[in-house]
Amino acid sequence: MIYKANIRPAWIVLLLMLLCLLAFTMIKTSDTSSPVNIKIQTEQETTSRVDHTKFKNAAENEKCFKCHGQSKYTYENPESQKTVTKRMFSELVMDRDVFYVSNHREFKCTDCHSEDYESFPHAGNLRMEAIATCIDCHGGDEKYAKFEFEKIDTAFLASVHSEKHNEDFTCWMCHDAHTYKINARSNENLKETITYDNMICLNCHGDFKNYQLLTDKVKPNILKKHEWLPNQASHFTNVRCIECHAKNEDTLVVAHHVVSKKQAVRKCESCHSQNSILYASLYKYQVSEKIQKEGIIVGLLTGESTSIGPDKSNTLNIISLAIFGLTILVIIIHAVLRIKK
Repeated sequence: MIYKANIRPAWIVLLLMLLCLLAFTMIKTSDTSSPVNIKIQTEQETTSRVDHTKFKNAAENEKCFKCHGQSKYTYENPESQKTVTKRMFSELVMDRDVFYVSNHREFKCTDCHSEDYESFPHAGNLRMEAIATCIDCHGGDEKYAKFEFEKIDTAFLASVHSEKHNEDFTCWMCHDAHTYKINARSNENLKETITYDNMICLNCHGDFKNYQLLTDKVKPNILKKHEWLPNQASHFTNVRCIECHAKNEDTLVVAHHVVSKKQAVRKCESCHSQNSILYASLYKYQVSEKIQKEGIIVGLLTGESTSIGPDKSNTLNIISLAIFGLTILVIIIHAVLRIKK
């Protein structure tokens, strides 16, 4: 009796090997972005195509922007009867385009600043006016209840920023009222959210002049302090500072309880595990939004978050599901053909 070799299983293995090779090639070519190539719109960068006129207080605000909206301003000196042009202090220049994409774009300047600024020259004592904090305007207001400003204020008061600097450290140290945008709740590009939020921290911790406004200590070397961190550059561009340096709150999208450096997260498994803290912070809004739109199964499987590894692309998830599905299909077809014979 002559036996013929059954080579069909070999063809199945070969097919699976080709699929794995194709998947590996796609993964390598799918995510070509690098920190250098990422286009980020920060508080200092924006397009110059914002239509200012559509905002209800734009005409009123232009009285301020005609001086504070550029690097120099002109006025008539009543004493000398001459037109004088002077340079505006850089920290007093407010970009119109940045303001009109910020959270407070509908406000009048005098909603926050004294109405005495409407007259020129400004009285010198106006520089000493107390600036309202977030809770002064938004606290107890049902319209803004969903943002939970009271909980944010409580978390902030417990942070090292508040404990070490007391009243010197206000909301505006991190969130400039003229430029700040709610990024985590509205930005679909997670890379931009991470970079935007990290730039808020680096505005002090990476800028010696700003750092010295609060302390006489020597500015810490961020790179040296994080030498222990594997793949340092990848962590800096894919994870927000607050993920490791702040206490996560279940109901708050962005944590404000910044902890001491001794309490900062240093264990890899805190993020690279099935119970990753990133699910409760960085990915929280994106995952919940995707679940609402596409259902819990699709939302969790195709979301931007990953439980293990640094990958932030959906490509790996989709390819894995495709390979799994094709494998099952091949097995079923093979079984059907064997049964028929």
